[in-house]
Amino acid sequence: MKRLVLGLLAAAAMSVTAYAEEIAPALLFDLGGKFDKSFNEASYNGAQKFSEETGIEYVEFEISNDAQREQALLRFAEDGRNPIVMAGFSWAAALEKVAAEFPDTHFAIIDMVVDLPNVRSVVYNEHEGSYLVGVLAAMASESKKVGFVGGMDIPLIRKFACGYVGGAKAAGATDVIQNYTGDTPAAWNDPTKGGEITKSQMSQGADVVYAAAGGTGVGVLQAAADAGNLGIGVDSNQNYLHPGKVLTSMLKRVDVAVYNAFMDAKNGEFTTGFNVLGLAEDGVGYALDDNNASLITDEMKAAVEKAKADIIAGTVTVHDYMSDNNCPY
Repeated sequence: MKRLVLGLLAAAAMSVTAYAEEIAPALLFDLGGKFDKSFNEASYNGAQKFSEETGIEYVEFEISNDAQREQALLRFAEDGRNPIVMAGFSWAAALEKVAAEFPDTHFAIIDMVVDLPNVRSVVYNEHEGSYLVGVLAAMASESKKVGFVGGMDIPLIRKFACGYVGGAKAAGATDVIQNYTGDTPAAWNDPTKGGEITKSQMSQGADVVYAAAGGTGVGVLQAAADAGNLGIGVDSNQNYLHPGKVLTSMLKRVDVAVYNAFMDAKNGEFTTGFNVLGLAEDGVGYALDDNNASLITDEMKAAVEKAKADIIAGTVTVHDYMSDNNCPY
């Protein structure tokens, strides 16, 4: 009965005007923590931008283990939080249960598709952005051998790797050395192991190493910088971590997904269903700023911008590992 009354009240509020939405947004981070300098931090930045622009506060929660997911999500829904945004594919199982129990609550999940009428599913064309940084890696490499360090060995991260290999090979790389940090969620937060893998790749000749590993990537970038080589960051712009030693960062605009979910709800324009953000939607890209400007030559910039335009135009197709698990490069 209580849920029915709340549903009627919500419907009445909607009928007054879309501009009168009163929202109580919530953000749930994935393992690795809010300040991982990568994926989670990007989602935090999006929420912060929304809060600063609107004055609307949001609540957040950092899980410490997978067992907390359903309980945390249920608590926010019971508290009337709306919309509720989850950063990371691992929230899917909990979301399927909780969203079905709270049909009047809007949910958004990043990096996974949950097919329910009150859920927005946001996924990215990470392979397209990874292709671009692969082009830059090969052009910056003196050995023409480059490296890739993934976090948890899952199809999503192999999607990053495959795109990177495609771009690197197209720009002249002869070898792309690939390793993954592990096969459990702990792989997202192990910078020590990330550094060890990077040192191993560099001993095999790699002089540019791309990290798609969450917090683990901090160790990758550190090891590359310490050796006088170049790293490539991921998700957030990580160029600032080692100015002049981070070639670029593959931007995955998780901040945009969080900001849009909150703002759309505020404006009474929250839509559900499947959202894909690629190069054409400015959902992925590469970072160029004062910290890496000296590393990106005019020739490199021209090449990467041409690759970007060709991908958007459809004249270059980047293989999507999630659609076909055989990387052809």
